Amino acid sequence: MHGRPRKAPKPEDTAASAAKAEKLRALQSQLLHNHHNRIYTKEALEISAKLLEANPESYTAWNYRKLAVEHNLKQSESDPDSVKSILSEELKVVLIQVENSLKHNFKSYGAWHHRQWILSKGHSSVDHELQLLDRFQKADSRNFHAWNYRRFVAALKGISDEEELKYTTKLIEANFSNYSAWHNRSVLLSRLLQNKVKGSFPKEKVLVEEFEFVHQALFTDPDDQSGWFYHLWLLDQTVKSETPLLVSSWPAHGSDIIISADGCLDGCAFSPFTSFISDAGTFPLILYFNEVVEGVSSSTVTVKSMFNVNKDLIWEPLATSNSCAAQAWVTHLNVPDGKLHPSTAYPIDVHLGNPQGIVSSNGSHCSHSSQFAFTVAVHPLNSEHAEKQGGKEMILWRDVNFRFYDAHIQESSLIVYFDLLSIEKDHEPAASKWHARILANEITLVRQLLSEIDCKIGKLTLARLLTAHDAMMPYMASHSHKKVHFAEVLQLYGDLIELDPMHHQYYKEALSMTLFQQHLRVTSNVENLLKHCCHHRVSSSSSVSNSTCLRLNNLSLSRIGCVKHLLWVQMLDLSRNELRSIDGLEALQLLSLLNLSHNKLSSFTALQPLRLLKLLKVLDISYNEIGAHPIDTRRYLCSSPLSHTVGSDWNFNEFVPEDAKVTNYWESFAIFRGLNLTQLDIVGNAVTDEKFKSFLFKVLPTLKWLDGEELH
Repeated sequence: MHGRPRKAPKPEDTAASAAKAEKLRALQSQLLHNHHNRIYTKEALEISAKLLEANPESYTAWNYRKLAVEHNLKQSESDPDSVKSILSEELKVVLIQVENSLKHNFKSYGAWHHRQWILSKGHSSVDHELQLLDRFQKADSRNFHAWNYRRFVAALKGISDEEELKYTTKLIEANFSNYSAWHNRSVLLSRLLQNKVKGSFPKEKVLVEEFEFVHQALFTDPDDQSGWFYHLWLLDQTVKSETPLLVSSWPAHGSDIIISADGCLDGCAFSPFTSFISDAGTFPLILYFNEVVEGVSSSTVTVKSMFNVNKDLIWEPLATSNSCAAQAWVTHLNVPDGKLHPSTAYPIDVHLGNPQGIVSSNGSHCSHSSQFAFTVAVHPLNSEHAEKQGGKEMILWRDVNFRFYDAHIQESSLIVYFDLLSIEKDHEPAASKWHARILANEITLVRQLLSEIDCKIGKLTLARLLTAHDAMMPYMASHSHKKVHFAEVLQLYGDLIELDPMHHQYYKEALSMTLFQQHLRVTSNVENLLKHCCHHRVSSSSSVSNSTCLRLNNLSLSRIGCVKHLLWVQMLDLSRNELRSIDGLEALQLLSLLNLSHNKLSSFTALQPLRLLKLLKVLDISYNEIGAHPIDTRRYLCSSPLSHTVGSDWNFNEFVPEDAKVTNYWESFAIFRGLNLTQLDIVGNAVTDEKFKSFLFKVLPTLKWLDGEELH
């Protein structure tokens, strides 16, 4: 356990263990007999006490004692004095037994849970519990069971959070390396800050004091991680918004959306960010928040449109799990009739009129009212163009099929669009200067510490501080300032990968997020984005099509970030990266063409977000690692016939080859069913064979191209 090598047992130890096991078997047999026959006599309870003394982890014995207490109480419920006597005697016996169990193993889950159950009956001394906790926490001040129980006892006794905070200060000053005390301090301060208790407000004052307090631990022993973890929590409190905020949307505020049913936008001022091709008669309206929220509905969000009735709109959370909460939400608006009013721009207003109904996972209510507006125009159908489009060609992702934008021509329109895209700046607090001041001070102190000692977690903290500081800079901050920090953060993560190879994947993912943020830091450097935006043209034509592709290929990305800046994307190239997951892509509801080839996706369950991309037509997942790993650690996330997330429509006889294992097709069926793909590339994965291709033909009836070959 915990890195300790096993030692061969001595003969006498083996004999003692065998005798103990025999005793336990006998006691357990008697206990089960009494339990099944509902025997709750004094003798029966003594047997359970002996079993718990020998094995405090016997949950059945603890539950048996609960049933015995309830049984005896019920037998005497008409006589209050008798009830009191039974409880007093039984609780005395049980409390003594629990104390004995805790002396042998004070990390026993069952003992602590049973003690809490007894205390909740209201017939034992809370003061005695606090004294007991003091003894145990002196023996092991980091025992998280004791700390959990202390929170329960403190709430029962009505001890104030301020008093408990003083207690954590006392223990931390005695031992800086007390992870549990630091954790309890964060729990207490969270409540104090949220309730704005006297002495815990303003927030700036409290955070400054807490940073000064944790500095003592960091500078005393920089290699001890407990203080650094608390420092990370303080950093999170400094940079995060106190309430949920709407930070982005599609369509963006002030944009003029042009919708085409046939993909022909001749005569229009084409923009890849405001043009949308849809033959479904609807288009998505996407709201993106700064954190996961629930409660988005027609009662909390009002949409005013000539072609939609607000109460009829259904808002759906874009979550890969069966959750009613998500960071991105979508509803679908009706498209105006282009035949009746071609090219007429219709206004649509969106208002979070009842934001209090939108709640974050920690219970915070959205307190900011947000409003944005845009227009929608339908481009008239071009019958001649529609005929030409009837035999659309296969999409190729080669470099020759892309042409970069002319930065001089397009830059101004991009600046306007991305200035409109983000809504969060409307909610920037006037007091944001103190956030930046705290971060700047912490950066200086951590740099000072690193100049004296080479500390891995110190480097990691500095990288986080610099990233947070850049993110909080005003929107028009100079590009050169951000570039210096970006290079320093890259260097820090590079150093950490070399210093701590055991956690290289963690550092690579953090590095990936930094790269993503740099490439999509559009409000400060539009030129960066233009380097990745390309016109796409089909293979046999030299003319440029209306498809605009965001190419983020070959960037060593291992995670997807900055999703709030990607809501406009309809064609995305993420090939030749190191992606193991595509979490976040579910928010890209306009996405119809996606290239994920040459990554490190190891299973179909890693593709879960694709299930929510109803407009997806072209998908390239070739040359990944799907099927190459015998163990899929994400498989439990995927629907299967054994889960409660699927209905009676799992008719495998219709899809799976006769001599194939049904279990080999669960994940792929769950991902591909419901998609309307016309083109799929899956070659280069271990899972691909003729049987699997035959399965795909049946699951994807709309498929026209598979692995570069046209289907007939």
